[in-house]
Amino acid sequence: MAASKKVIESSSRLRYVRAMERFHKSLIAFLSSTAELTKEAYEKKLDAALKVFQRVEAVDLYKGDLQDLENLIKKMISYANSETQIAEIKTDVLYRSNQLEKNKNARRYKKDKHSQSKYEDWE
Repeated sequence: MAASKKVIESSSRLRYVRAMERFHKSLIAFLSSTAELTKEAYEKKLDAALKVFQRVEAVDLYKGDLQDLENLIKKMISYANSETQIAEIKTDVLYRSNQLEKNKNARRYKKDKHSQSKYEDWE
């Protein structure tokens, strides 16, 4: 029995999202942990990550976080052919990645604004 079209689309979307996250995570780890960072090393790491990433077929994404991640990945790829200095690339990519994580976490965790007033009725 063949899988339905919806299941196939869902699995291909999930595969693409995981590939994007893997690509993003590997480059962020490289940028943040490498002591002697050069443009050539960045391009080499980018090419290695792209080989794996391009095996997965691109899928249309509708969720804002995933679209932002996709845009960040496109920006990372575009830096390989640019004349931008590696220090500027590092600061921009790490900043954008941090903003992406902050947006994700903002929806997950809510700070109790008035935690003291929560227990006033109990007295």
